[in-house]
Amino acid sequence: MAAAQKLQRCVVSPTGKHSASIIFLHGSGDTGQGLRGWVGDVAVPDLAFGHIRVVYPTAPARPYTPMRGALSTVWFDRHKISRDSPEHLESVNAMCGALGRVIEEEVKAGVPKHRMIIGGFSMGGAMALHLACRYHPEVAGVFALSSFLNKDSVAYKAVEERARVGGGLPELLQCHGTSDDLVLHQWGEDTAALLKKAGMASTFHSFPGLHHQLCQPEVELLRSWVLTKLPPLQPDP
Repeated sequence: MAAAQKLQRCVVSPTGKHSASIIFLHGSGDTGQGLRGWVGDVAVPDLAFGHIRVVYPTAPARPYTPMRGALSTVWFDRHKISRDSPEHLESVNAMCGALGRVIEEEVKAGVPKHRMIIGGFSMGGAMALHLACRYHPEVAGVFALSSFLNKDSVAYKAVEERARVGGGLPELLQCHGTSDDLVLHQWGEDTAALLKKAGMASTFHSFPGLHHQLCQPEVELLRSWVLTKLPPLQPDP
């Protein structure tokens, strides 16, 4: 099974002592190396930190139904690219297991989950939401850029249940371009509204005229938000 293999990854190491981690998931058809390069092109200065390791895993190639079954580096399959379609839970759940092992590797490196953020672009953002809402709610935060969840997503139910019993939930940062014609801005807004209704603290930022892409102000916003969630640790007295 593809999800059982160790995922390839691209890593940006901190310039100082490693005390926090970001796991940043690419969109469909991309790679960790590709996303890292894109972020580096967009962000000035680069999305790098003195104390935070940024990990860009790569999804294994699998048949992707919206591409008529052609192989693509996607985190999970979709019946179609639509909020109204049911989720392909078998592939979502399998990849949650594979990415859970990436998270555990950071834990073994000495970084507790409350010092981690999980996020992604497009499909990567949806994958991050499944991970954070359903399997790893202890993380410090989750971000989703140009992303959406299906209307009947099990992630909403997981958030509702955790909020009902008083369990903690990570804070969500969502960003979306108003001119996105692949993942509609409304889909992102609806996702944010449903997660907030379920009990998740979330902030939604719109970027006028932005298509299905990253931009410098968005990455700057992400950097600032990350540093509020994962500040440098104060040295022991």
